Amino acid sequence: MLDGAGMAPGMESGCRHGVAWYVEQLGTRVHAEAARQDSPLTDCLAAAIESTARLHRHTCAVDDPLSPSATVAITRVRDDAFEWLVLGDCTVLIDVSGTVQAHSDDRLARVAPEARQLLATRTPGTPERQQAHEALVHEERTRRNAPGGYWVAAADLTAAHEALTGTEKASHTRRAALLTDGAARLVTTFHQTNWTGYLDLLSGYGPDHVIRRVREAEKSDPDLSRWPRSKQYDDATISYVRP
Repeated sequence: MLDGAGMAPGMESGCRHGVAWYVEQLGTRVHAEAARQDSPLTDCLAAAIESTARLHRHTCAVDDPLSPSATVAITRVRDDAFEWLVLGDCTVLIDVSGTVQAHSDDRLARVAPEARQLLATRTPGTPERQQAHEALVHEERTRRNAPGGYWVAAADLTAAHEALTGTEKASHTRRAALLTDGAARLVTTFHQTNWTGYLDLLSGYGPDHVIRRVREAEKSDPDLSRWPRSKQYDDATISYVRP
């Protein structure tokens, strides 16, 4: 599961290819590396980051803080090991013998608190909101892939080794889900259920139902007053896994 990092309209990334291209290239390479099953997931991600950066280093400013990046969530089964990795503000849910674990990387949310608060006070659709959004993105990106900041997949392969990782017994893993931060909003922002309830919704009704619930909540709060957030709608993707 990869989620490309967006920017405020009008901001330039320094890459002529764009975020969608970066995510496609990185995702293809992560899958190929992980499918070999002979290296830790962090090494697989590091190799994919390095080879993707090499693809466009000669044409794009890949080391610029505004260059394309993505959050990453991976699960993999090797023998009786159910492995997981989270890098950036995505979430992996795992039901192990009836107990639901939620593994989320919230380091981005702790960056630039004053700029984030300023954005929350600006009216959606106004120039002031646009300026505040740009200021937040600039401040966040200066802390990208740096000690004390947050870590995502971009051009620095060392970020892969800052990922959160773990392993459970595959035979004890009943179900799992990989979520972009937009899909996780049902719990983290709208507080309409908890993580166990989230997995129950996926089990009973499927990902489309959960995403519809997210969209309904987003639509019901167009001025972002009930649930303060940087934008009304966010990309929402779910991968539901039954090992």
